[in-house]
Amino acid sequence: MANRVSDQSFYVDLPKHADFTTLSDDANFQSLPQDWWIGTSDIKGSTKAVQDGLYKTVNMVAAAVISAQINAHGGAPFPFIFGGDGASFAVPPAWKARACSALTAVRHWAREEFGMDLRVGMVSVSDALSAGFDVKVARFQVSDGVDYAMFAGGGLSWAEAQMKAGRHSLPEASAGAKPDLTGLSCRWSHMPSKHGVILSIVAMQQEDAPLQRFAELMSQILALTSRLDANGHPSAKEGPGIKWPPAGATLEAHAQRGTGGLGKARRKALFESLLAWVLIKTGIKLGGFDARRYRRVVGDNADFRKFEDGLKMTLDCDRETEAQLRALLAQGEEEGIIKYGLHAQSEAMMTCIVPSILEDNHVHFVDGASGGYTAAAMALKDSA
Repeated sequence: MANRVSDQSFYVDLPKHADFTTLSDDANFQSLPQDWWIGTSDIKGSTKAVQDGLYKTVNMVAAAVISAQINAHGGAPFPFIFGGDGASFAVPPAWKARACSALTAVRHWAREEFGMDLRVGMVSVSDALSAGFDVKVARFQVSDGVDYAMFAGGGLSWAEAQMKAGRHSLPEASAGAKPDLTGLSCRWSHMPSKHGVILSIVAMQQEDAPLQRFAELMSQILALTSRLDANGHPSAKEGPGIKWPPAGATLEAHAQRGTGGLGKARRKALFESLLAWVLIKTGIKLGGFDARRYRRVVGDNADFRKFEDGLKMTLDCDRETEAQLRALLAQGEEEGIIKYGLHAQSEAMMTCIVPSILEDNHVHFVDGASGGYTAAAMALKDSA
């Protein structure tokens, strides 16, 4: 259990793991300092939004939580994780005030722009410890330019449950509050399955399951998915596709318009995406920007699998491996090791945060395009 206090250097100093399979071992995670704060968010009614065909909007709002935090903290490293219909993060105590301001501003923005009810909460790591849960993190390096936080210990899930129960909520943002969502976009086309199905998986440890047995099962699952092309990454090697006009132009306009008009912001998004489309098609480089290289880096940087008090993956999967995965997960549930949910669809999609197109530190969140993690999590609840 975490019992120490530290400053923001804790996360910066964590080692970066290049092999995802090593993160099935709890020993590769370190406990957050007890004076840090956990931020959580979740869209109330996201299942209905999925049924109404609004999952791209759901993903955009969830990614906005992370975008606002990145901008609020000036791009300094901190642990965050994207969950499809919400996002979570952790910050040192010195950052708490601006983290709360950014979180409540996104809640206000989601309501004003999309009519979506974003629940948000902040709770201390020490409270999670008092409740019997740890909050452990590790850094998974997906490329030279980007790494993502992984979470273990149960504390993050506890914090999310507390938020959904109406505890640790935050006061409303001041009138006119606007989150800084600079860099938030969704210009890439959906990624159709090349091998059979896009499979979204959520597998969580059952309460009394031995940690070692859970780790062994996770290793078995990852060994199976390692046989897939690119470990099941839904993006092509050259990066995701792009069409014009992009389906997400209006969503991006909602994120980037600030106090300006939606139409003007949409025209700007359309122009920039048209320019990118032309550069990718022609291979022309403009002002030091190599669009084809950027597209490849997007694929390299994408977040299609993660540990968040369990395993979450969005995979491009062949039917044989899908059947094997289903059998392995069902066996794990029958043995009392995990509870799990699956959702199959034909396409994956990507939501992006791009501080600069000239650097390689842009992050890209992958989810299933017709329910993804939200539908998988609902299947998990239904089986509980």
